[in-house]
Amino acid sequence: MKLNEFTAVNTFAKESVVEGVTTLEIIKDEKITAFDEPTFIKLKDKNFHNGVIKVKVKATLLPNAPEFARGFIGVAFRIDEANTKFEAIYVRPSNAQSDDQLRRNYTTQYFSYPDYKFDRLREEANGVYESYTDIALDEWIDLKIEVEDEQAKLYVNHSVNPVLIVNDLKHGN
Repeated sequence: MKLNEFTAVNTFAKESVVEGVTTLEIIKDEKITAFDEPTFIKLKDKNFHNGVIKVKVKATLLPNAPEFARGFIGVAFRIDEANTKFEAIYVRPSNAQSDDQLRRNYTTQYFSYPDYKFDRLREEANGVYESYTDIALDEWIDLKIEVEDEQAKLYVNHSVNPVLIVNDLKHGN
């Protein structure tokens, strides 16, 4: 896909060549300091409700990244026109490589903007919207998200079984 097919939302986007492949490089706007805010590129003129999303992503830490920013990368979907409501699933590759098991368990995460950010979901249902998967920074990661009504399933690197299942997407069907 080409950059002109997207709108940047609180991000900076450019086409880059990575390992000989033209990619889209997305960097969060530094003005956004809160967690789980609308920071994505959005496909123009597309309406997605149910279906399958497939992307190949690669997370690299920026030199000035704070300790708590560990290469988050993922997919927002069912985004409203004003970018004020959406569902999202992301991965945190550096968590997967941690020696701390609890942090490893937070490798994949779901959240729903604006009312169900990760911290609320973790407090109200710890472990339900997060899971482990074996990934790392600076490597290509294949993500496939199957969305059907109130359910989303995340598959990583062509896994046969989902690594994360969300049975109650917070914006509903």
